Amino acid sequence: MKRALIIIALVAVVGLPFIFRTKQATIESADETLIIITPHNEALRYEYAHGFRDWYQAKTGRSIAIDWRVIGGTSEITRFLESEYVSSFQNYWTKKLGREWSMEVQAAFHNPKLTPDKTPEDDTIEMAARRAFLESNISCGIDIFFGGGSFDFIRQASAGHLVDSGIMKLHPEWFRDDIIPQSFTGEPYWDKQGRWIGDVLSSYGMIFNRDSLQRLGIGQEPRAWDDLANPKLQGEIALCDPTKSGSIAKAFEYVIQQHIYRECARLDRETGQPRASLERQAVAAGWASGLQLLQRIGANARYFTDTSQKPPIDVIQGNSAIGMCIDFYGRGSFQGTAKREDGSPGRIGYYSPPDGTVLSPDPIAVMRGAPNPAAALAFMEYALSMEGQKLWNFKTGTPGGTDRYELRRLPIRRDFYTADFGKYRSDPEVDPYAGANPLIYNGAWTGGDTFRAMAFVIRVMCLDTHPELVAAWKEIIRAGMPADALAVMGDMSAVSYAEINGRMRQALTSKNKVDEIRLANELATQFRAHYQKAAELARAAKR
Repeated sequence: MKRALIIIALVAVVGLPFIFRTKQATIESADETLIIITPHNEALRYEYAHGFRDWYQAKTGRSIAIDWRVIGGTSEITRFLESEYVSSFQNYWTKKLGREWSMEVQAAFHNPKLTPDKTPEDDTIEMAARRAFLESNISCGIDIFFGGGSFDFIRQASAGHLVDSGIMKLHPEWFRDDIIPQSFTGEPYWDKQGRWIGDVLSSYGMIFNRDSLQRLGIGQEPRAWDDLANPKLQGEIALCDPTKSGSIAKAFEYVIQQHIYRECARLDRETGQPRASLERQAVAAGWASGLQLLQRIGANARYFTDTSQKPPIDVIQGNSAIGMCIDFYGRGSFQGTAKREDGSPGRIGYYSPPDGTVLSPDPIAVMRGAPNPAAALAFMEYALSMEGQKLWNFKTGTPGGTDRYELRRLPIRRDFYTADFGKYRSDPEVDPYAGANPLIYNGAWTGGDTFRAMAFVIRVMCLDTHPELVAAWKEIIRAGMPADALAVMGDMSAVSYAEINGRMRQALTSKNKVDEIRLANELATQFRAHYQKAAELARAAKR
């Protein structure tokens, strides 16, 4: 009897909350539904759902609800989309076209290197699969891909997963240098075929906790990426996994671009030769020195998280002293910390190195086979209209501003940055188009497949081998930073620029994923050996 009573009590404790909870629909009742996949946070999702719903009702007389799909960062989203398109196309290829499925077909149908010509009768099986996909309306079940780094959007467009939304034909007047330029500081701001459009701008910097810096005996606030390699910051840096967060991978890329520019300037001073003749040498040297800095920053890392939202939170809470983050996380975080009683700045600060970052776009795009293409185009129109752009940087409660949250982001439209809007803006002093940016992005150096390879190298060099890296770094710090130990730890010969664009690119673009795994294991073994040797040299120097 006692056992039965205990079981009944347990069932009641577990079951009653489910029985008496209020029934709530996960998606509000509406005439239409728009399905959007995004890495954006809850505040942004709320404001855009609220604003678009009212705008759409006024424009069409119909109600609409947004079904947000939030599965992680941009990299996780792209992997999900690729998986869904594989499944959808396999069903189309075998059921509708009645053709046999194979690994060759799976690899070919979204291969951007395959371009069908005007003679389908001559198609190989791979070309036939590619042609069938591009001529189809295959769906992944998603209408809109909203937010994240441009690299992943460029890849999705090349694969054929994104389609021309029609926004450039609907509003050609928006796509001019004085409204939304095609390129700025070297970064493309929209796809010339209309498959993706930049919606808001992002730069990258460092959020820091002044109390933590004081605790560590660091008197100078960080003003350069190099400051993150300070030995006093060991275990105090909050970082993201660049293979999970495409946006933060851009921050790492800018570190390397900065080092390449430094090498260009150094070689120009020392040799007096034209930059063009020295560029290859500068790129190779800057690539290596940039990776060495990222390695030391990784050695100072407390962790590598999957989400870009965690570092700012940890810095605010004092769990980490500094975090690399997107600008709006930094601005939004220190906005909420009051000044001290003596009038000095609050606990939290943010700084974006002007020569270490550029303004890159967070795009928006319509997916191939969108279930509701008309509403998808309408959302694109709203997001790029002045009504939608105001949400990014207008204060809560101002005319056209947000309803609940200040988003603290920089709209992409150039005509937003006028004196008339200054009194309504969260950051009236910031104009991303004013002045010259010291760093001009050069995609030929680190873009495309090299960008993916960079994220892969950082993962192997800093994440997969983090315990060994940290152990070596601690020994080097204790020994007073001996040069021979630092040289061994920072040996980048296995991941040189030549290796990246040679056998490493072949492995990372191989149809056989085993090649990538094998390469990762090989490189991790080499880096572990370097770290072990560096630690031994440091201990010997200390004796």
